[in-house]
Amino acid sequence: MGLPEPHPGQPRRADLRVSDADRHAVAEILREAAGEGRLDIDELEERLEETYKAKTYADLEPITQDLPIAGQAPVMPAAPAAGAVPVVYSEGEASDSASAFLSNVERKGVWVVPQQFSVHAVLGDANIDLREAHYSAREVVINATSVLGSVKVTVPPNVHVIVEGNGVLGEFNEPSAKVPEALTADSPVVRVRGLAVLGDVTVKRRGPRGPKRTLRQHLGLE
Repeated sequence: MGLPEPHPGQPRRADLRVSDADRHAVAEILREAAGEGRLDIDELEERLEETYKAKTYADLEPITQDLPIAGQAPVMPAAPAAGAVPVVYSEGEASDSASAFLSNVERKGVWVVPQQFSVHAVLGDANIDLREAHYSAREVVINATSVLGSVKVTVPPNVHVIVEGNGVLGEFNEPSAKVPEALTADSPVVRVRGLAVLGDVTVKRRGPRGPKRTLRQHLGLE
């Protein structure tokens, strides 16, 4: 596996620390190999465990050494377009939840979306904003339940969205079918499931959050 040279003039060393992007790239190689029948389920699980425990490139290199793509460096994410929010993967909990019972709840800013996230709004409003979020996996699932309430999920342009919810005297709304230019085959997937009973679940795409304005700027004094 080719080793990167993070700083000009620095020698390539196997003891350099790996990033989350490196681990995810190796994990994708393993999943593709399993899909082609090169690894069985037990081998895949074992190697994935070794991948996410890896600290250095020396730890990662043996994991794909006997696969056809051995010797190929992990593919690093392309630099984001100006003003775009890059996709960031971080370690997080396997599941998490947010509930609004006769109240309001929101998740926004920088936070880690677990692989399974549940949000409940009963006679309340829930606002889940993923525009600055990190992802614990390439595909995350949001289980949304709205009963006489409202759940709003805001996603950035660079994620795939799959909406599988149902409305019972309520509405389950998904984003426009227009595919944003920021989407690629490697973009993360946000799958929204659940139920809206006399309420609504709405998924919208929006661009990155703008910088906060000061009071003087708001009043046109700057």
